[in-house]
Amino acid sequence: MPLSQDQRKQYRAIAHHLKPVVIIAANGVTEGVINELERALNDHELIKIKVAAGDREERVELLEEVAKLTRSELVQTIGRVAVLVRKNPRPNPKLSNILRAQAGSN
Repeated sequence: MPLSQDQRKQYRAIAHHLKPVVIIAANGVTEGVINELERALNDHELIKIKVAAGDREERVELLEEVAKLTRSELVQTIGRVAVLVRKNPRPNPKLSNILRAQAGSN
């Protein structure tokens, strides 16, 4: 399901202070990278990743592949950093970046 502009804006604001949790290097999208992305998305729902390989076109293709393989939505890319989101039906309030941001704003 595509994200609305309001959702993108909200997720970008939440992700602003996050550090990348996964770095995709010259080896590209390996099974280990996908496993780590799956774990991070299940736990945190909203994550930043860094793509440290390839030129702009390669990074765009790589990020589209990552979003497809992990069933997540690409929120934003800035240079070599991207923000991914995938809602968890039963998120852990202590780990979910989205729930923690909502709790902090109340």
